[in-house]
Formats: sequence, structure tokens, C-alpha cells
Amino acid sequence: MNTFSTNQYTRTAIVLHWLIALAIIANFALGLTMADMSLSPQKLKFFSWHKWVGVTIFLFVCLRLLWRLGHAAPALPASMPSWQKMAAHLSHVLLYVLMFVIPLSGWLYSSAAGKTVVYLGLLPLPDLLQADKELAESLKEVHEYLNFTLAALVVLHVAAAWKHHLVDRDDVLTRMLPFLSKK
Repeated sequence: MNTFSTNQYTRTAIVLHWLIALAIIANFALGLTMADMSLSPQKLKFFSWHKWVGVTIFLFVCLRLLWRLGHAAPALPASMPSWQKMAAHLSHVLLYVLMFVIPLSGWLYSSAAGKTVVYLGLLPLPDLLQADKELAESLKEVHEYLNFTLAALVVLHVAAAWKHHLVDRDDVLTRMLPFLSKK
């Protein structure tokens, strides 16, 4: 592991962070939109797009973790209380776990519903489970619950970043948004 540390994430880490963030926001909005639609060709198209974005998020998260293995994150400010450092670490671990588990739960749900995921309409992914209507309903609920948990954690993550920027006036937010730095 690269132990070189700066006060900012690498350009690759920043790009992957924001691509993943935007994809998650878009996919959450798409999921909410299609959930209330009656069955139609448009809803089926949205389901496909939702699955494609979910698989893409999963791939980007894998890439981000691989990058992270070789590039240490910048140290948190020395002035930050230890409980906040622990909370930051725990919340980041939870974010990564959810970013892995949510796409997998969607894939499991699709498999149990008897709907093969075909990535970008070209690459059929293997079904992870046999079709089972009752299991599909349970997995749908799990998928939704996990998404709302992620949404709440993202709101907390954003609020904490802005608190560091506006109240603590440290460099926590500018490490991921360098253009906000006053240097």
C-alpha cells in the first residue's frame, strides 16, 4: 500500500467518488420514479436502465476500492475528536458495504423474480437464484430498505462534510472538492 499522504485525494479517487455519487443519486431517483408507475413499456425501460446503472455503480465501486488499496486516504485533521474520526471511518465502511450489497440485492431480486439482468442490453448476467415469487417479494423489500438506509447515510455524509467546511473550517471537504480550497 502506498503510504504517501497529502491533504487531498488523488484525481482518480475524486473522479470515481463523484461518478459513483451522481450515479447513486440518479438511480435512486429512477427507482422512486418507476416504483409508482403502472406496468408499461416505459416502466420496463426504466427497470432496464436502473439495473444497468446498478451494475455500473458496482463496477465503479470495485474500481474505487482497488484504487484505494494502493493510495492511502488523506489523514483526518489532528484537531478532529477521536469519536468523530471513528464515526467517519464507520460511516465510510457502511457506505462501501451498502454500495456493494445494494446492487447484489437487486440482482438477487431480479433472479428470484425470473428476470435475467442483461447489462446494457448486451451481456446477460447469470441468474443467482431460481425464480421464486415469495422470495422475490422479500428481496424487493430488502433492496428498498437498503436503498433508503443508503440515502440516509448519504445525507449524513454530506451534512458532515459541510459541517467541517462551514463550522470547523478544516480541509475535510476540500480534499474531495479542491476548487473550494482557499489556498
